[in-house]
This record gives sequence, C-alpha cells and structure tokens, in this order.
Amino acid sequence: MRSNPIVGQGTSLHQWQCSRRLAEVPDITVEELVPPGARAVIVAPHPDDEVLGCGGLLQLLATAGRSMQLISVTDGSASHPGSQRWPVERLSVVRPQESAEALRRLGLPMHSLKWLRGGFTDTLVAAQEPALSAFIESHLRADDVLFTTWREDGHSDHEAVGRASVDAARRVGATCHELPVWTWHWAAPEDAGVPWHRARKVLLTPAEVARKRHAVHAFASQLEGDPDAGLAPVLAPYVIDRLLQPFEVVFL
Repeated sequence: MRSNPIVGQGTSLHQWQCSRRLAEVPDITVEELVPPGARAVIVAPHPDDEVLGCGGLLQLLATAGRSMQLISVTDGSASHPGSQRWPVERLSVVRPQESAEALRRLGLPMHSLKWLRGGFTDTLVAAQEPALSAFIESHLRADDVLFTTWREDGHSDHEAVGRASVDAARRVGATCHELPVWTWHWAAPEDAGVPWHRARKVLLTPAEVARKRHAVHAFASQLEGDPDAGLAPVLAPYVIDRLLQPFEVVFL
C-alpha cells in the first residue's frame, strides 16, 4: 500500500465527472454479475463499506431476488482515535447499529439477509489476514459471487480484506469482484495504476442514488468528527458526493 494516500480533500467530483477513462467504462447488469441461483456475498471491512461501495448494487440484488450474505469484518471501533465523544466502547455498539439502519433504508429484506460479524480488529486486519481468509472461506459456496474492497484501495483494512476475500474465493472456486471506495479519494482520473480494463459500471436510477444517500446518512458517527481530538468527519460532504454518482464501479 502507498504511504497514507487518504489525506486532504482528494480528487474532486468534477475531475471524476470529466474523466475520459471513467466515461469509457462499459456497463454491466446484476444478472451478468450474479446469475440466477447464485448468492451474493458482500465482505465489508467496516460497518458502512457495504453501503459506500455497493449500496446501489445491494438494492438491485434485492429487486432481482438474489440471496445475500453480508460479512462485517470489524466493528469499526477505531474510527475516532483519542476521542472522548466517540470512544471505542461506544463505537463498537453504535457502528453496527448504524449499519443495520442503513440497510433498512436501502429497503433490503432484513429477514432473509444473512449477516455475519467477523470480530476482527479495526485497523489491524492485515495482521490477522490468514485467519480472516479462513473465516471467509468457511462461509462460502462454490457458486457464490463475492463483492469486497479492492486490494489496492489505499486503506490497510480494505486492502487486507480484499486479499483475504480473493484468496478464500479462489480456494472454494467462487467468483470475487472488487470495489473501489477510497480509490475515489487518492487516484487521479487517468491513473494507469487503477485497473480500468477490469472495471464495469452498475448503472443506478435517481431513486436508487437517493436511497443510497439516505442510507449513508444513517452513519452518524462517521458524519461527525471530534474537534476536541482534532478529528474531521470520516464522511465529509466531498467524500460522500464522490460515492453517489449514478453508477457504481466493480473490478471483475
């Protein structure tokens, strides 16, 4: 992983909207990604990554009647280091609750969504990667289609979860696709280091984008910083805007 690429305000939404490479990414449908009879397995490093990375895709999967399993690898309790307003003990309870509310706002069938908590340590997933890969593998079937964060997304947890998911899927014989999340922050739109040749767009309607926006705003802890601890919001407005384009990108 490059040295701390998630700094400043990053690449603007306008720059992405003007990107030639992004404009040329071909479309793909849910039916092509997850064939009938297959199950979608979403592996999220933290409670919110499933919505930030594929909140639109989740809606489409639900509409298509696909079975879904969500694996939350960590409880996200390290998002506000040194904060008295958002201590680890509070975050470990609040962040999974926020995730549940966000999924409800997306309109997912919570009665049929299988949700597993991994219990791995936030910010230290790379040190537990072999155990995580074994954990993911134990919950997979050969006909599953995994969606997880890109192995080069710029956040150590995202990258470790991506690697562990790819390894687990390979051993089981399942398919694994990767999602850029923090890539939209640090990457340049024409960046040759981004695997554009593997990229496909899942197109979203205005209503689906609106539901995703409503879901993102369930993550109150991430919308708030802590000035006393010198912490800015994790999900600042410019971060959210980049993740609410009328499509989501999947790396095949």
